Amino acid sequence: MDIDVLGALDVRENGVSVAPTAPKPRQVLALLALHADRVVPVASLVEELWSGRPPRSARTTLQTYVLQLRELISAALARGTGQQPAAERERRTAKDVLLTLPGGYLLSSGGGASDVREFERLAGLGYRAMDAGDFAGASRTLASALDLWSGSAFADVQTGVQLAMEAKRLEESRLCALDQRIEADLRLGRHREVLAELTVLTSRYRTHENLHAQFMIALHRSGRRGEALDVYRQLRTTLGRDLGLEPSPRLRRLQHSILMAAPETAMGPAAPARAARAAQVPHAGPLTPTH
Repeated sequence: MDIDVLGALDVRENGVSVAPTAPKPRQVLALLALHADRVVPVASLVEELWSGRPPRSARTTLQTYVLQLRELISAALARGTGQQPAAERERRTAKDVLLTLPGGYLLSSGGGASDVREFERLAGLGYRAMDAGDFAGASRTLASALDLWSGSAFADVQTGVQLAMEAKRLEESRLCALDQRIEADLRLGRHREVLAELTVLTSRYRTHENLHAQFMIALHRSGRRGEALDVYRQLRTTLGRDLGLEPSPRLRRLQHSILMAAPETAMGPAAPARAARAAQVPHAGPLTPTH
């Protein structure tokens, strides 16, 4: 079974989609797919479907949704065009794929692909490469992890309490990987290459300090010191107006470094490494994001 949740929900058994179109069975499948090969408690599924206000028939209704999913899985097993031999496909039943276990249900992936698990694996490799100083490897690996995303997690699924919480967790993980990939690119002198991306990101995450710090560094190293300082002023205004906060000491030090650096005209079309030394602006480092 192959599972994609980092965008639209897509769950395939033997190459055939088993994702229902009805909203609530789709919610059930999304939660089971996210936690594939692990038991999802009945209580978690009930909370997801009815947000703490379940009907008296909640468990019976949930069983109906599970039966509907098994019907789709059975049809996929019958029509499957996957790599398994026909005899093996015939032995595998819907109840082998979607199991009823004490306390809950388990969706068996059968060793298939999961975009979430692959994202987490690649992100972990990228973070270790960063720690080892392999910035080229980190940038490449984290970019591969981010390429697995085709939109917001569970983009076409009606989300309840559980899925909304998981979607937020996944988005934070994506943002962390993105932050570190940009940091790796800055370490490699790719400041001009990340400008357009950071323009969009700082507009979307208007109080995220590290993204703004990276944008300031990229602008300054591109010979645009005035715009880098404008980014700081805008962030300070937004933090004060929306959260009643001042920029962190680290960001204030970055602003001071840019103020004290050589004028924009001194930057010129320097090579990336030379420009970084000329700017004498520290790397953004692991600032704590403010959301």
